[in-house]
Amino acid sequence: MQRIAWSIGDINGIGPEIILKSFRRLSRSGSRPLVIGSYKALDYYNNLLGLNVALQEVHTPAEADSLSPELLPVLSTREPRSLPNPGTIDPESGSIALSAIERAVQLCIAGSCSAMVTAPIHKEAIAAAGSSHTGHTGYIAELCGSGNPTMLFHDPVIGLNVALATIHEPLSSVPGLIRTMDMEAFVTRLYHSLQQDFGITAPRIALLGLNPHASDGGVMGTEEQEILIPAIAKLSEHIDIQGPFAADGFFGAKRYTGFDVTVAMYHDQGLLPFKVLAFDTGVNVTIGLPIVRTSPDHGTSFDIAGQGKASPESFTCAARLADRIAMNRNSRRNHS
Repeated sequence: MQRIAWSIGDINGIGPEIILKSFRRLSRSGSRPLVIGSYKALDYYNNLLGLNVALQEVHTPAEADSLSPELLPVLSTREPRSLPNPGTIDPESGSIALSAIERAVQLCIAGSCSAMVTAPIHKEAIAAAGSSHTGHTGYIAELCGSGNPTMLFHDPVIGLNVALATIHEPLSSVPGLIRTMDMEAFVTRLYHSLQQDFGITAPRIALLGLNPHASDGGVMGTEEQEILIPAIAKLSEHIDIQGPFAADGFFGAKRYTGFDVTVAMYHDQGLLPFKVLAFDTGVNVTIGLPIVRTSPDHGTSFDIAGQGKASPESFTCAARLADRIAMNRNSRRNHS
């Protein structure tokens, strides 16, 4: 049975709620979830919202294996000094979130857990706790010693995959980053990750242009002619890749249905259409890491925290995908 670490996220957000609700759906899914973070916070929301999930505090991952499937094991990394305060930014909640991520990564690297699923964190809270990172991806990559993580967004319902060439970067920085990055290496890593993690034998890749209308032949920018078209020509020798496509027409005409993944040049170019199409069931996957990490495609939702209104759909999908990717990786290792 695979152990999957679920990091608790910001305890003042909806993370504990969606974890509890997802467990009720997945308690007999075949893998063993292990919540990393705070037993006290999870118990607080369990009682506050009347979710009636049976919790069991453990001190090692192995202790979880002998528990009944109806019991949700919780491994605490740090307990809050007082009860959670839903909807508030707090350095202590940021610190708990960071400690949970760190422990989950350690367990995955050590092989004690097969994958990790991260509940949402709040950027201001982790900054107040002393972190210089803007989110999960950079922090997890640093903990893993990996320098080139890629954010890929997956929707299991419509089969849409969107990868980002640049992640959380100011729009003014994107053209320079596109010019200096190794686009061929980026796409090649993405190609192999789709084979390894998703079991796609020969992935079909679409590359979006950077500029409006993919520059209309150089009328509105030159990055397509100077960077993207040469990279596509070179990659086409061994990878099924097409583009650069104008982003608006590409998504408007549903051309993404003809590809296994669409590569967007920057955050909003890819995530705006993705969230319109797959807001409730979208999953964030960090590829290019030595461990498996997924997360729901939404934030802490402080406006509804502690009210029982949070949908667990995206977290549930993230947990299922983490389990699937971990099994795919294990299968490839066993056959290699």
